[in-house]
Amino acid sequence: MSTTGWVVTAVVVAAVVVIVVVVWSRARRRGLQQRFGPEYERQVARHGDRGAAERELREREQRHAELDIRELSDAQRQHYTEQWDHVQAGFVEDPSEAVNAADALLTRLMADLGYPTGDFEDQASTLSVEHSRTLGRYRLAHEISVANERHEASTEQLRQALVHYRTLAEELLGADTADTTITSEQPPQQRNPS
Repeated sequence: MSTTGWVVTAVVVAAVVVIVVVVWSRARRRGLQQRFGPEYERQVARHGDRGAAERELREREQRHAELDIRELSDAQRQHYTEQWDHVQAGFVEDPSEAVNAADALLTRLMADLGYPTGDFEDQASTLSVEHSRTLGRYRLAHEISVANERHEASTEQLRQALVHYRTLAEELLGADTADTTITSEQPPQQRNPS
């Protein structure tokens, strides 16, 4: 083969490799975007760089794969459903305590499922792998819970936090809205005294 032939072959092979890499990268990016939903864009904004954000999300997937995530027994699921009903009913008398109890209940539920429960960011990053659909709501509930600790949350915000916590609880419990009491009642709205 002539030198020109070798050069043309090398250029064609290089072009094919570049095309394969670009297609593979785009497919990988789409996969991360689909899996992580809004969390993907949140991490891109946080890092200011898609590559760094995607590395972090892949690391999350790897850490998640190493966890021993367990299914709850029917008895455990029923226990948590009853506990949630109790927390939700307590909202009427003490909204602040109900939000604290909901946060604690979710932490126990996550621990029983095999999720880490160290600090909030660890919880959120681990949950993002399989529960990205509700992660934004969990983040909002946590922000309200932190404001509640500073006595800066209104009753309406506490109601919203409880609803957001309930959404994650339903997802973690695998609740079917047609046949569970978790979704049968909304916490009542209360007026803030003026």
